[in-house]
Amino acid sequence: MLQGLPARNRPTIARVLTGGTVTFEVGDKVIYPNHGLGIVERIEDKTILGTTCGFYHLRIVANETTVLVPVSNVDGVGLRRAISDEDVERLFDLLGDGKIDSHQNWKGRFKDNSDKMRSGSIYEVADVLKNLTFLAKSKSLSFREKRMLDRAKFLIISEVSEVMRETAAAIEVRVDHALERCFSTKARTAARAVAKIAKPAPLPASAPRAQAAAAAPRRAARAS
Repeated sequence: MLQGLPARNRPTIARVLTGGTVTFEVGDKVIYPNHGLGIVERIEDKTILGTTCGFYHLRIVANETTVLVPVSNVDGVGLRRAISDEDVERLFDLLGDGKIDSHQNWKGRFKDNSDKMRSGSIYEVADVLKNLTFLAKSKSLSFREKRMLDRAKFLIISEVSEVMRETAAAIEVRVDHALERCFSTKARTAARAVAKIAKPAPLPASAPRAQAAAAAPRRAARAS
């Protein structure tokens, strides 16, 4: 009965193995940070260097590799379920909100972005995508940042494509549109800020009367 339901709608059936409590079942689709979509193919105990613990066997969809994740370290590696349909809308709102971090120092920027990529949060990955895409419009990215940008875009497109059951090409179009909206919003915000600074402050209501009073003696002197 449960097999006919999508993985995210099936109740979790926790089974205790050595080293922790299982939170995913065989067949579940999960997101492994920096690797993308994976499928739980087996859950079993393994003994490594004399220590026995439970492991998830994940098949990474992008490259068909197998990754072993200790059951006890799910939180540590950031393993999670794919986002929901509602989360997708929130993601696109974030991509198009016009908020971009301007980190000028390469070393600090690369560290911050690397931490976000490892976090497991698709929203943090979206920040990396926005920031590096915007930066690439004004300067050439280093090889490592270009690779990170490509990875961030791939991770977002692959997960959203799976959730929405749409092609990667269709999702990429939506992502690109959201990014363009983001940059347009940022440009308009910056233009308004500049205009506000350049615009002279309005004179107080009493200023015209004061100016007129000051000018009266000068007109009288010229008349005499």
